[in-house]
Amino acid sequence: MAGLHHDSLEKDGLAKGYPEQEQVGRLNGIDEASQIGESDTWLDKLKTLVRQNKLAAFSAVLIILMILIAVFAPLVAPYDHLKQSLAERLQHPSMAHWLGTDELGRDVLSRIIYGARISLTIGLVPTLISMAIGTVLGMCAGLYGGKTDFIIMRLADVMLAFPSLLLAMVVMYTMGGGLINIFIALSLVNWASTARVVRSQTLSLKEKEYVEAARSIGVRNWTIMFRHILPNCLPSLIVLFTLNIPSAILSEASLSFLGVGAQPPSASWGLMVVRGKKYLFSEPWLSIAPSVAIMIITMAFNFLGDGLRDVLDPYLKEQ
Repeated sequence: MAGLHHDSLEKDGLAKGYPEQEQVGRLNGIDEASQIGESDTWLDKLKTLVRQNKLAAFSAVLIILMILIAVFAPLVAPYDHLKQSLAERLQHPSMAHWLGTDELGRDVLSRIIYGARISLTIGLVPTLISMAIGTVLGMCAGLYGGKTDFIIMRLADVMLAFPSLLLAMVVMYTMGGGLINIFIALSLVNWASTARVVRSQTLSLKEKEYVEAARSIGVRNWTIMFRHILPNCLPSLIVLFTLNIPSAILSEASLSFLGVGAQPPSASWGLMVVRGKKYLFSEPWLSIAPSVAIMIITMAFNFLGDGLRDVLDPYLKEQ
């Protein structure tokens, strides 16, 4: 029976004039809507991104540069970000201290460089965890349906009914401040939007011929999810990933600003903003410098996400 079903799909492909390679793709889990081109590899998409969207390409270079600066912070930072010198406190920007010093005499530029480690880590790690949770739950809801779909989606509705920052604050007040607790809080509150997107795509993909063919030969649902459905969701997940990172960075900065995020003497950008607030009219660089760093990294990820969406979305490409 499975062989007859496979043969009927193959004959149907020949009747419609599909090339042989496309028939193989249709049977092995490559959705025709996501096939941008036979020779359109990831390298080709990268070239398209650089050629069509210079702002997104520049943002990608800026993000890579920020990651390298964060990784090699001890080599890049001109001073120790924890070293205090009360004799040099609240110095204006100069050649010795490009962004001045804070109320404890610490170099602001060095603290911003080390703060990139915290912000990028909190942007990447909780986003990966929350998207992994949302992806698995979304595929389960879309593929199994019924009570499984109802329970997962109602739980997602509850999570989306409250602002994510408010839920993160509740978790942080319950568990206490610290970077590990920020990871847990942001991972728990940001999975629902990913689950809804993946569920909607799963509902569409599970009706495709290659999924029906896999079911007809007895392939298990978990294999269908991770071998056939997940690869077709990757373009959307990549775009979501780049757009969710700035949200996580802003959430960490907000939690630190409210006093429930990173704790002193950590060089968190949000913590630097709140500690420099009292000197806003006399030494404004203490708050402006980390605020500009937050703005630059979040805008870079947003511009990159928009560029990737234009390149990876086949429907936008056809327009």
